[in-house]
Amino acid sequence: RNENKNMNKKTIIISAINFSEGGPLTIYKECLKCLEENFLEEYKVVALVHDKSLFSEYEGKIEFMEFKDSKKSYLKRLYYEYIYFKKLSEKLKPYLWLSLHDMTPNVVADKRVVYCHNPMMFYKMTKEERKKSFKLFLFSKFYKYAYKINIKKNNYVIVQQDWIRKEFKKAFGIENIIVAHPEVNLEDLKIDTNTKVEKNSFIYPSFPRVFKNFEIICKAAEILENKNIKNFKVYLTIDGSENIYSKEITEKYNKLECVKFIGLQSRENLMRYYNKTETVIFSSKIETWGLPITEAKEFKKKLILADLPYAHETLGNYEEVFFFNPDSAEELASKMESVIAEKDTSFDGNICKEIEQPYCNSWKELFEIILKK
Repeated sequence: RNENKNMNKKTIIISAINFSEGGPLTIYKECLKCLEENFLEEYKVVALVHDKSLFSEYEGKIEFMEFKDSKKSYLKRLYYEYIYFKKLSEKLKPYLWLSLHDMTPNVVADKRVVYCHNPMMFYKMTKEERKKSFKLFLFSKFYKYAYKINIKKNNYVIVQQDWIRKEFKKAFGIENIIVAHPEVNLEDLKIDTNTKVEKNSFIYPSFPRVFKNFEIICKAAEILENKNIKNFKVYLTIDGSENIYSKEITEKYNKLECVKFIGLQSRENLMRYYNKTETVIFSSKIETWGLPITEAKEFKKKLILADLPYAHETLGNYEEVFFFNPDSAEELASKMESVIAEKDTSFDGNICKEIEQPYCNSWKELFEIILKK
């Protein structure tokens, strides 16, 4: 009987055959959870995945097709996106084909939608950065072409922030872009108001990649130490073992008294640091979101953020924040000094601008926009 019921339903295909860990896997699961809770009455959902054992909680409700070899090589991935999926779509005749990972596949569907996560094509790397991370440079160039293929064939293109929508309009000459702010799950934050906060302590929780801009914090700390200001501590979640970039930074700045290289932290340890530090710094030069900003806001921490569109948009309305030019160590040092000297009255504050439609804050709202008849 179930078969018959499914016969009359329209089919939704969700494709993300490369998502198998970390943030991307979480995004995929949240997407499927939303479909399972809200849309199974009307639609049959088929999920194309790397490994279906990762999705056992949806067994029996959502149909899975597995592509275990999708990560073997880039050619394999291209074969699926541009050749195999065409045949699959002709067979399954979906109402909606939603590709969650950046590429617009070659498919036949009533509605085609792509979710673009990666902002790297908009990052202008310096010569130094190119040398340090040539792979990233090629990757950023490649993304522009990967995005471009078939992008105009979509009914909608989804991005996470309004500044990316503006860039996409310029780069690809398209208008049908939805801004979908991610639903950030804050349930696992362990906020402990009894923890004694360490005065004049700063943390930048991030993974070392060249655009994360760790060195600007080290330079700012150096400026303060040279002025004989040493009553502060900066915790950086690198220790030199992660990659060449972190090794260079830790070797260059290991003489600084006030900078502690604590290495990558488990989620649990990070919570301890969030509770005990006074200020969260986020100096990254490009992000689609910038999760620690949202988390720090929940912890009601003081913030010092790169003065860039992503940071303003992620933060939303918030009073206790300083913004600095992410290329100026002097400016960051002076903002840190304001916190240390308790000149908190001079906070910059941040007020959220209205975001134009189509815009949404949850998977459910997103599907309602996409599936509108």
